[in-house]
Amino acid sequence: MTRAERRLWFDFLRGLPDRWRRQKPLGNYVADFYCAARQLVIEIDGDTHYVDRGPRRDRARTAALEASGIRVLRFTNLEVMQNFESVCERIVEAGEEDACKPPRRANARHLP
Repeated sequence: MTRAERRLWFDFLRGLPDRWRRQKPLGNYVADFYCAARQLVIEIDGDTHYVDRGPRRDRARTAALEASGIRVLRFTNLEVMQNFESVCERIVEAGEEDACKPPRRANARHLP
């Protein structure tokens, strides 16, 4: 895990009531963090995500996950390290939004 991923995991995600998994395989992808109860993926993007084909790959990955009913939140390493409380608030808000919706049934096994 990167420094930002470790911070998010040890200082926030692992203490939440819903179970979160690190480096969770979902079809052809491996999510940085995944919560099955919320059908939510959190990706922490480093510098390589913004060069060459990185942005295109990230868009394709997000589209494939969302097509399977999984919501994706993306943050940069910098956001996690410099705006940690804001990142945590956005994750909580996403969970609250999902709690107000009927359960979705993701089919992660059929991701491309």
